[in-house]
Amino acid sequence: MGFKCGIVGLPNVGKSTLFNALTQTAAAQAANYPFCTIEPNVGEVAVPDPRLEALAKIASSKEIIPTRLTFVDIAGLVRGASKGEGLGNQFLAHIREVDAIAYVLRCFEDDDITHVEGKIDPLSDYETVETELMIADLESLEKRVVALEKRARGADKEAKEQLELVNRVLPLLRDGKPARAAKVSDDERPAFDALNLLTSKPILFVANVDEASAAGGNEFSAKVEQQAKTEGAVTVVISAKIESEIATLPTEERTEYLEALGLEETGLDRLINAGYQLLGLVTYFTVGPKEARAWTIERGTKAPGAAGVIHSDFEKGFIRAETIAYPDYVALKGEAGAKEAGKFRLEGKDYVVADGDVLHFRFAN
Repeated sequence: MGFKCGIVGLPNVGKSTLFNALTQTAAAQAANYPFCTIEPNVGEVAVPDPRLEALAKIASSKEIIPTRLTFVDIAGLVRGASKGEGLGNQFLAHIREVDAIAYVLRCFEDDDITHVEGKIDPLSDYETVETELMIADLESLEKRVVALEKRARGADKEAKEQLELVNRVLPLLRDGKPARAAKVSDDERPAFDALNLLTSKPILFVANVDEASAAGGNEFSAKVEQQAKTEGAVTVVISAKIESEIATLPTEERTEYLEALGLEETGLDRLINAGYQLLGLVTYFTVGPKEARAWTIERGTKAPGAAGVIHSDFEKGFIRAETIAYPDYVALKGEAGAKEAGKFRLEGKDYVVADGDVLHFRFAN
């Protein structure tokens, strides 16, 4: 499954440059003028996981199939976007379809690249974009209230539940707070998610810095990190320019290039890790001579649900999961060694799949 991440920000903050680098395509035109991205660009990247290659080597798998991450690059938002300014709110609808939102904030100075607000202030940029999303949410909910009230009076249980949530969120939005600030119980979560609010989605901050600040950040990114802490969010410091250069290098040269810059991994790797952490995602593997494959699930998913990611029939007819923990599979050189050492387990319907599990599902047709 992977996850879908929307990339938002003001014009000329490096969104499209970052998108191009992350997806290693030229799908999004990166140029020094506002609104160069004229429609939402969607790109998929393989999620890097060295464990997958290790498993494939042991099993002599002919093919390696990683899980996928989808990026959606939304055109630069400006003040008044929710009212139709710039390219307007036609693009806001595309954000509703993502699992998380990455706020790309400009944390570099460059006289050759104009800033739509005329100054470099990443926190002000964040407030501008966040405000536009909150206004869009506020208008969306206010339009729904009358219809929900009417349905609720007619003893519509679902409408009553949604109306209660709407009345809980509206005061927050009117007070300049995002929908994610609302206190929502686990039981209410499905109905809350069904409201499909822009500011209810988990967020992470991407501080786009200059090349010299890629390893340690700078004064601008430090402010972003402080803001992220108050939001309970994660910050990823990235130099979109460096990512663009890395994207053009052969795989074998990337490690050397990163080391020269004082970096241990690419911005893509760090962004993916932050996204997985943010959304509570884990990876399990299926391994055999034909293919070694990674699958993404939510943390806490039980074995039948994990099987259902492969095919709904696997979940419906689930019998058991043959399970080997990744460290055991590697240390014992595969399934045969794991069985001999007593590390091969049969797990039932209540088993919670752990990150790195190597699984084979048995199911009834």
